[in-house]
Amino acid sequence: MILGLGIDSVEIKRFVDWANYTKESLKKTLTQQEIDYCLEIPIKAPERFASKFAAKEAFFKAFSQMTPENNVPFLTICQNTSIIQTQHGRPKLLINWENILNFTKNIQNENIISHITITHTKNTATVLVILEKL
Repeated sequence: MILGLGIDSVEIKRFVDWANYTKESLKKTLTQQEIDYCLEIPIKAPERFASKFAAKEAFFKAFSQMTPENNVPFLTICQNTSIIQTQHGRPKLLINWENILNFTKNIQNENIISHITITHTKNTATVLVILEKL
């Protein structure tokens, strides 16, 4: 059963300067592992930052749909989620459910799985997140 669906699309040009931000500023929305990945290939940094940010926004929307009566702050979501690449290059959404669910009422992490897909063009990064209960 689908519990939440979130989609976000951002303009990559908004993230051109993110490579120049301080680590402290970046850590408000990204994990150190995400920052390292984004900066690994400088020419790809804007699209990678855009994709990571859009992924967190898409998860925030899916989670908010799953729990409409709860108001978990966006930065709390950012600090408790991470988007990594599997060994085959596929995106995977890691969620610290324990911390996020501290902000909610009557929600348990029993059998909730996440699905994520990321795509981008030269100008736009788009992410779709689905939260599903098995």
